[in-house]
Parts: sequence; structure tokens; C-alpha cells
Amino acid sequence: MRLDALEAILLIPAAAAGVLAVFPSYKLTARLNVLAAFLTFVTALSLFAVEPSSGPYLLLDDLNRVFIALTTLIGFTTSLFSASYIGHEIAIGRLTPILIRFYHAMYQVLMFAMNLALVANNIGLMWVAIELATLTTVLMVGMYRTHEALEAAWKYFILGSVGIALALFGTILVYMAARPVVGEGLDAMVWTVLITRASQFDPALLNVAFVFLLLGYGTKVGLAPLHAWLPDAHAEGPTPISAVLSGLLLNVALYALLRFKLLLAVNTGAIAPGPLMVIMGLISVIFAALMLYRRRDIKRMFAYSSIEHMGIIVFAFGMGGPLANFAGLLHMTMHSLTKSAIFFAVGHIAQVKGTQKFADIGGLTVSNPVLGWGLALGVVAIAGLPPLGIFMSEFLVVSSTFARAPWLAILLGIGILIALGGLFLRLNTVLFGDPRGPTAPTEASYVPMFVHLAIVLAAGIYLPPTFVSGFQNVANLLG
Repeated sequence: MRLDALEAILLIPAAAAGVLAVFPSYKLTARLNVLAAFLTFVTALSLFAVEPSSGPYLLLDDLNRVFIALTTLIGFTTSLFSASYIGHEIAIGRLTPILIRFYHAMYQVLMFAMNLALVANNIGLMWVAIELATLTTVLMVGMYRTHEALEAAWKYFILGSVGIALALFGTILVYMAARPVVGEGLDAMVWTVLITRASQFDPALLNVAFVFLLLGYGTKVGLAPLHAWLPDAHAEGPTPISAVLSGLLLNVALYALLRFKLLLAVNTGAIAPGPLMVIMGLISVIFAALMLYRRRDIKRMFAYSSIEHMGIIVFAFGMGGPLANFAGLLHMTMHSLTKSAIFFAVGHIAQVKGTQKFADIGGLTVSNPVLGWGLALGVVAIAGLPPLGIFMSEFLVVSSTFARAPWLAILLGIGILIALGGLFLRLNTVLFGDPRGPTAPTEASYVPMFVHLAIVLAAGIYLPPTFVSGFQNVANLLG
């Protein structure tokens, strides 16, 4: 029963990808895409009703349950948004029915790859899954076939390949550290074996391995200065893919990084991974916050916002301890929900205004009140203002840091405030004032956007005890 449920979150998207590649009708494939994403989400929820289990290839524990549930939820809501959004892309000639068939098949391949990375008990298999997710998103980023889209896809491919190559080298070094202790063969790459024997590994090899893993998977997380692919990929790809990239794929790379952080934590001779993560996280926050002031494209601006928030999350996990880890998990969840909702809003704006440029967008709360106020709520949420969920997670990150390292907390707080100013400065004229640019009817559904924002608002007011208890268990597991 447990194994079947764990396999099902892989088999459903894999089978759906094959089916979607065959059917020619984009309306039918859009509905099938939603159905497959929904079934995967329901299956992921069923994993909370079973005890943790693992084999040599697949693993279920408290940590990946959280990531799987979040990934499949946003995968489902994004497929709903995509189903109503993608028809407009055909109507205006940006995509063809053949490309839509390819798009829906690749969407399910991406869901399969991310789910596989999260449930893999073999560190080599996890690397393969993240590489598959990278290649899939490269193809989807370049789907519009414009010069800018192809350039963004190529840039993503080159930088993503460099990052994933560094992660591969780090993975090989972990295997080399494990081999003298565990022996040759499969066991030296099985996570549940590695974590029980990591205290006996050569600390020097583990140290070098983690540096490569941090640089490699840090590229996929979007940490500065390894972030250069991310703004282009967000700006030029289809909006639903921007939502998946920002809300999900960055988290999958973060998950891999956390797994290897645990290996070093149990080896007393190895370096502490926390300070390296804190430094890279803090650099990302401050750099991205400053870059918000120079953006002229709304999707690029929110791409830099993603870099900032992934920096906060990595900073929290780098600080470690039950409270900081809890804050990191909460911030990751709230950021994924909020940022995907914001990209849904940006997709609506692209339909209404026919552009992503700030200069051609204005007065949305006047010309399109539902869309304008929805985006305003998303900006308030992502800026970390009360009473929404990100305020709570940022408050916990800053307060837990202040108790242990006041100067780090001050620097982090300055970065967050700079980002807040940049967001409101750039979006003030977009939301308020006299309307600018053309106004066309929006065809995509508002439901996914407002469902995400409602969850974020509810979480800022009240967190259910079951939710808190589950996150506390994971926070304690992370050390």
C-alpha cells in the first residue's frame, strides 16, 4: 500500500505525459493535464496517512512529505491556470496546437522529474531527476521561439548545465567518502544508509563535496552570484512555467541541498555547512533587493524577488535550530504560494495589456479592479507585511537570528526593507493612478490566484496545530 502510493506520484505524471503527447486537441489535453495534476496531488495527500517507508530507490519521510505536498498542490493549481491561459496564446498566434500538445506533455514530465527528485533514496537518482527537470524547463522556456526566448533558454541550459555538473562532482565525492565505510555498490549512494554511517566518512572529502554541491544546487536555487539564468528564464517563458520555476523547481534544488547538509551535520570532523549557507543567503537577499529598483519588466522584477526570498530561506536553514528551521519551512511554503499567485496575476496583465513592460501598464485598480487589487494583495504578501503568512515567517527568521547573531539579523532586516521599498516603488504606478495601455478582456481564471492568496492570508492569521506540529517535527529533523 505504501509503496503503491509512493510509486503513484511518479507513474501518474509519467503516464499522463505519454498520453498528452498523442492527443491533438489542446482543449482535451488541457483538461487531461488538470486531471493528472489533481490525481497526483490527491495521491500526495494520502502519503500523510501512512508510516514512513523506504527502499533502495524510493524514500518517504517527514521531510519530503512537506515538499511533495507543496509541489503537487501548486502543480495542480498552475495546471488550472494554464488550462484557461493557454487558449489565449493560441488565439493571438504566440503558440500553435502542436506546441500546446508538446507543452502539456512536458508539463507532466516536469512534474514527474520534480516528484522523483523528492522521493529518491539514491543520491545519484536524485541528481538525474533534477537534471531531467532542468532539461525539461529549458525546452519550455524557449517555447515561444522568439530570439529573446531562445537566448534565455540557451543561457539557462549553459548555466544550469554548469551547476548540475558541479552537483554531479559533489555527488561523486560523497560516494567516494562513503565507499571505504559502506563498501562498493548501491549502498554507498542510498541516503538512508549514508545518514547512518556519515559520522565515519572522511571529513575532508565531505567538505570538498559540500562546496561543489552548494555551488551546483545553489545555481538551481538561484542564489547570487549564481542566479544569472533566472531573470531571463522567468521573463521569456510562458507565465505558468514562471510560476512553476519560482514556486517549485527552486524548492527541489533546495531540498537536495538540505539532504547533503544533514550528512555534514552528523560528521563532527566536517565543516559546519550553516555559515556557508548564511553567507550565500545574505548576499542573495541584499543583491536582489538592490536590483529590484532597476527593473523595467514586471516578470524580471518578480524573478529578482524570488532570488531575495530564496536567500532568506537558505539563510534560515543555514542558521539552523528548531525555530530557524521552522521559519525556513514556513517561508518556503508561503513564498511558493504567494509568488505563483503573483505570476498568475502577471499572466492576466499580459493578456489585458499585451505587454510586461512597466512603462505600458498603469492604473490596474481603476481599469481592472479585480486583477489590480489581487496583484496588490500579492505584493503586500510578498513584501512581508502583516497579517499575511510571509510576515510571520520573516519575523521568525529575523527574531531567531537576533537572539544568536544580532549583526546578521540587522543586515537581513536591512535587505528585507530595501526590497520592500523597491517593490512598492515600481508597482505604485502599475496599480494606481491613471490607466495606461490597452485594455482587453482576460480569459484566464482568477480562481487559482485567489485560492493561493486566501491560504497565505489564513496562515498569517492562524496556523492549525497539526500544521505546526508537522513543521516542528521536520525542523527538529533538520537539526
